[in-house]
Amino acid sequence: MSAEDEVTRTVEDGVARIVFNRPEKRNALGPPQRERVIAFLAEAGAAVEVRAIVLAAVGRAFCAGGDLSGTGAAKAKVVGGTGPGVRSAQALIAAVLDCPKPVVAAVNGVAAGMGAQLALAADFVVASSRARFAELFITRGIVPDAGAAYLLPRILGLHTAKRLLLLGGDLSVADAERLGIVHQVVEPDELDAAAGALAARLAAGPTVAIGLAKRLLNQSLDSDRVAAFDREEMAVAMNVWTEDSAEGLRSFAEKRDPVFRGW
Repeated sequence: MSAEDEVTRTVEDGVARIVFNRPEKRNALGPPQRERVIAFLAEAGAAVEVRAIVLAAVGRAFCAGGDLSGTGAAKAKVVGGTGPGVRSAQALIAAVLDCPKPVVAAVNGVAAGMGAQLALAADFVVASSRARFAELFITRGIVPDAGAAYLLPRILGLHTAKRLLLLGGDLSVADAERLGIVHQVVEPDELDAAAGALAARLAAGPTVAIGLAKRLLNQSLDSDRVAAFDREEMAVAMNVWTEDSAEGLRSFAEKRDPVFRGW
């Protein structure tokens, strides 16, 4: 199966759906598949007709992490100081974080290593009752990558991140929901519909305002109050000229629900 078949994209009703289709490998993603996901996210982020994105997977796993086929060659490159596999995984996570459109991860089973970071980088996680989030790098003698040491302390807190990354643990879907990582837990046969409904709700919203708010929220984790307030002022000034901003004010004055167009 080619990379084109292993990662697919469709767009319908303002929602781009990016699907991992490597069930025989539990949807582990090698560099070719990662580059395809990154390209799809960039295209969806720039496309006016796309207003929300769903990351989903075929089979019983969301993503088992990086495809470790040919680990000997990959290890040699990392030891040599180039680390293209590491940078590829980082670029994948950055593509989700930096995408100006809201991203929903539909987690149907295990999300391990890079797959866990991929799900956690999304703006919302809808998970099936059999989902779990595994960070097993240390159990294989591997330093956590794919942005794990950056993301997990910010999402889970420092000590929970240490428990997962230094001991090689995992989170059940119940634990993930309790910690606020998972937006909604549903039965496996309801996952696609639930993720689709959330994406549709986001796609009906003011797309520019949502994108600017997402950027402010993500950047707030790495900035002081003065810088955060400056960025907020700039975002408000940018958004006030959009049609959706005008529609929001009109609908308020006319005492009706707004109809946002995405620009």
